Amino acid sequence: MERPVSSTLPVTPGVYLYKDAQGRIIYVGKARNLRKRILSYFREASALTPKTVAMIGHAASLETLSTTTEKEALLLEASLIKKHRPHYNIVLRDDKQYVLFRIAKDVPFPRLEVVRQPRRDNARYFGPFTSGQAARETWKTIHRAFPLRRCSDRAFKNRVRPCLYYHIGQCLAPCTENVSPEDYATLVHRVELLLSGRSRELVDTLRRAMTEASEAMEYEQAAVYRDQIKAIERTVERQSVVLPEGGNMDVAGVVPAKGGLALGLLFVREGRLVDGRTFFWPDLELAEGPELLWSFLGQFYGPQSSIPPRIVVPWLPEDTDLPSVPAAADAGPGPSSAPGPVDRVSAATDAEPGSPTGLQPEGPDAVCDEVESLEALEAALSDARGGIVRIAKPRNAAEARLVDMAVSNAREAAVTKTEVPMADRLAAAFALDRVQSALPGAVPMASRPIRRIECVDVSHTGGSSTRVGMVVFEDGQPQKSDYRTYALEGESACNGDDYAALAEWMRRRLESGPPWADLVLIDGGRGQVSAVQRIVRESGAEGRFLLAGIAKARDEMGRADRRAGNVGDRIFLPGRSNPLPLRDGSAELLFLQHVRDTAHHFVIGRHRRARAGAALSAELLRIPGVGTATARMLWDHFKTLDAIIAATPDRLAAIPGIGPRKAAALAESLKRLKEE
Repeated sequence: MERPVSSTLPVTPGVYLYKDAQGRIIYVGKARNLRKRILSYFREASALTPKTVAMIGHAASLETLSTTTEKEALLLEASLIKKHRPHYNIVLRDDKQYVLFRIAKDVPFPRLEVVRQPRRDNARYFGPFTSGQAARETWKTIHRAFPLRRCSDRAFKNRVRPCLYYHIGQCLAPCTENVSPEDYATLVHRVELLLSGRSRELVDTLRRAMTEASEAMEYEQAAVYRDQIKAIERTVERQSVVLPEGGNMDVAGVVPAKGGLALGLLFVREGRLVDGRTFFWPDLELAEGPELLWSFLGQFYGPQSSIPPRIVVPWLPEDTDLPSVPAAADAGPGPSSAPGPVDRVSAATDAEPGSPTGLQPEGPDAVCDEVESLEALEAALSDARGGIVRIAKPRNAAEARLVDMAVSNAREAAVTKTEVPMADRLAAAFALDRVQSALPGAVPMASRPIRRIECVDVSHTGGSSTRVGMVVFEDGQPQKSDYRTYALEGESACNGDDYAALAEWMRRRLESGPPWADLVLIDGGRGQVSAVQRIVRESGAEGRFLLAGIAKARDEMGRADRRAGNVGDRIFLPGRSNPLPLRDGSAELLFLQHVRDTAHHFVIGRHRRARAGAALSAELLRIPGVGTATARMLWDHFKTLDAIIAATPDRLAAIPGIGPRKAAALAESLKRLKEE
């Protein structure tokens, strides 16, 4: 790429995007001074890292987006990286929301909920937990010992008699006022003590209560306290005390592993190690550790995350040295082989969060830029948390040991992740260069791993309620936030023609724009692939992604073999009569089958929901005085037919467009429908 003219570059904070010849974003970075940062990419090649030289060699154009502050630039950079997954950025692939426990504080009888997205409300949140199954087992254990209500708020308000949990001793039935708010609040407080790590205080309280009940010959109540103490001991024995003085923090450690860099993250709540997570990025070196760490923090934490007030990291931008690394970087785990958070070697780095290592000018200004970037990151996390967040190095021996533990966990996990990734396996299986060049009129596609896959399937009933479902996988993991459903109604209903439905989907998908998939997988054979390929060719989108179809294997009679466990499905490519020669039962084929089955189940569910919605709407239209417009308003407001029927005149009158008189008549009609 040619060096841009200096006068055309702004001097404001902002984000810059490098794009390749096809317009695909290959790198996103942020800067306090866009002109200074961008021009630093065009120094002598010897002053740049090999990754930067390769990126500039592939870049064909540059785009800048100015912001008011560096904090805004940081947030925009993280958003663009998550959206476009640029090839040369360090991208967090596993950014799912972890499980949290929630106890509301604005209701007299709160329940213990399992959620994934905290909200800015008066509730208390406990966690996070990386394993949803483990969190739900803990949830069940707590409910067996502390009988909080389990029903939803709506069911709680409408219940007139206790549920089954009351009769088996796992609920106090606050719905029927069988327990006073004070006694229930005491129970909630005990659960909060348990989840906040103050189990010793809770056990002491329960032991005193058990002794008092026993001396008063209330043996049944004493047995209840005894069972609660046992449940607490079973729950907390899974968590180790790592900070005797307590504290909430996340601890990160970075270590070079075989073929890349590994990062370990520990979650410490109230001084107890509640959970941890490890990540691995291949083909990275220790010199890229600062970039990895700051990019990770910017992408991992967000408005819907559980952000602690303190994040402990092995180094800060003002440090001029990186942690020391043992001579045998791939040695087995153990305290003696973990790089210490304080030991240093003279290996200077110029990395800035979200930018390639060694790109900013050397000297005091570089350190100043990074320090201000850290301050911007802390400000962004503080806004997301709603409280102060500090990113700091270990301040004592206990926190230093936690960094060592995070490093050891990351190294152990990296050993199991150094096998050939599925993205590279698929790239080799499809042989992108050879396949793409074989397509008539196709633009050659550079050989690259198949990281993003979009798979589509069609479902309908006799041509009605046609739905095309699209699921997305990235690096082998489903990206449920990117799932889409395309409703084909009216002129685009296609009347049960799957080929036409897939063609219509392809038109809409191309109109929606990036991010583009590396592979678009169609549930079908040569005919379905040809229908989609025709739209791709007419739109001039050849070479934007690889197109393939997956079809069921055939039995001896030539019919689709739909038996469970079939491992002989076939992969078809445009312009090729024979299926791709993948071995039956190979890892690549099994993975593509899993992706196809996920798409199939997804679109079936959406199609059933569409049919159910149509049936409920028809039932609603039977009510006198309810036309299409009114039915739509009721449906949008109450969501279900049962909720509509149970609506009172006041709730109906609160809907815009329905006055008191119409609400009263409508409530009477709904009452008659309920009696039917």
